[in-house]
Amino acid sequence: MILNLDRHPFEKPAAVDARGNILTYGELCTFSKEVANNLDSRSLVFMLTENTVGGIAWIMGLLESRNVPLILNAHTEEELFSNMMDIYRPAYICVPSGNALTEKYEAVTEAYGYSLLSTGNAHCPMYGDLSHLLPTSGSTGSPKLVRHKYENIDAAALNISTFFELTPDDRPLLVLPLYYTMGLSIVFSHLYVGATVLITNQNMTDRAFWAFIKEQKATSFTGVPYSYEILNLMRFFRMDLPDLKLLTQGGGKMPKALNLKFAEFCRDNGKKWIATYGQSEGTARMAWLPAEYAVDKVGSIGIAVPNGELSLVDMDGNLISEANVQGEMCYRGKNVTMGYARKREDLMLGDERNGYMKTGDLAYRDEDGCYYIVGRMGRFLKLFGMRIGLDECEQIIKAKYPVECACTGTDEKMYVYITDENMVAGVKDELVAKTKLVATAFEVRVIPAIPKNEAGKTLYSKLNELN
Repeated sequence: MILNLDRHPFEKPAAVDARGNILTYGELCTFSKEVANNLDSRSLVFMLTENTVGGIAWIMGLLESRNVPLILNAHTEEELFSNMMDIYRPAYICVPSGNALTEKYEAVTEAYGYSLLSTGNAHCPMYGDLSHLLPTSGSTGSPKLVRHKYENIDAAALNISTFFELTPDDRPLLVLPLYYTMGLSIVFSHLYVGATVLITNQNMTDRAFWAFIKEQKATSFTGVPYSYEILNLMRFFRMDLPDLKLLTQGGGKMPKALNLKFAEFCRDNGKKWIATYGQSEGTARMAWLPAEYAVDKVGSIGIAVPNGELSLVDMDGNLISEANVQGEMCYRGKNVTMGYARKREDLMLGDERNGYMKTGDLAYRDEDGCYYIVGRMGRFLKLFGMRIGLDECEQIIKAKYPVECACTGTDEKMYVYITDENMVAGVKDELVAKTKLVATAFEVRVIPAIPKNEAGKTLYSKLNELN
């Protein structure tokens, strides 16, 4: 079976959710066979999921039965969902029972709090190794999907479980959504070793969330930078969580001061702090910074995951061998996905990457071989003849002021969005001082909140609509 699910003790809990539901490995294996009996083989299924054991059961059941789920947020906006339906026309939809869609389509079966519905759409041909589909990271409605193959699942699970040193005794807390590549990778890597996933959709500010962590003796927590900003505000460093031994971070660059604060806390309290780097296109994780370097190399994404390889190339595609020279970061490994789908017919496409991808991230490598992300290749403006990094400007602001910010713009002007009107003058002065550009190059705008997706990533497309 996929991820060796049938090799673990059948009575062992594979997942426990905040509603008190338990899913054992035996139940997971049995359910996979039931899914196969209820669906025509190689069907495209829109899987609208929440963070429950039912979400895990259906995703793994669809994968094991060799059907192809597009994993989406159960609360996807109606217009976006309708657009995706028109483009991909799935044969089935799987939704939490009680969802409005259950009134519109024919019910096939119900299990673990989800209903499988038949849409009446004809089956579409799909590439034989296509395993599942995920929305592109940060997508705000684009039908562009990442095409995964079965080899990606096992390769990513092996890589991640190796560098995290996962064991059957681990009890990771899954607060990231299942439709987010890093959330899904937590499930894959821990089921691979026979651990128990603790899954919740509770708000991190709720008492019930922390009660769940303590009662279930969570051993690890994985978050994006926004998650750790919340923990910092909640006085996390004073909490008594003796079972929590590992804190991991991914999903974008974290403010250096906050990163260091968690790294030092873990070092001083017998815990591990491991920063990681990845993309949906690389099945979640492609680099990690070993815990022993968390403080000395704070801000680094570290080295390639086991069985993977990182490299840098210049603008002409030539390999960069020197240290401290910027270039586009590339990755090679079996966890590299096959490419994208933008329409239904693309589901027949084969592997367009062959295990190698350019990440689109600008980075450099230090003398010890550790990598540092500088920004996105496309996140640059040319203001008054100077090439200015938008990501770098955000870091300049955050290093000086405790304010949420995001930078966009054109080659005529940079638009800086912040959430505190008292900092407008200071933010502009800081950018002028650090970039050496004239003040007219920047326009600082105050908005109530920086738009972000559920994974905490800034939705720049929403800001661009304001320009």
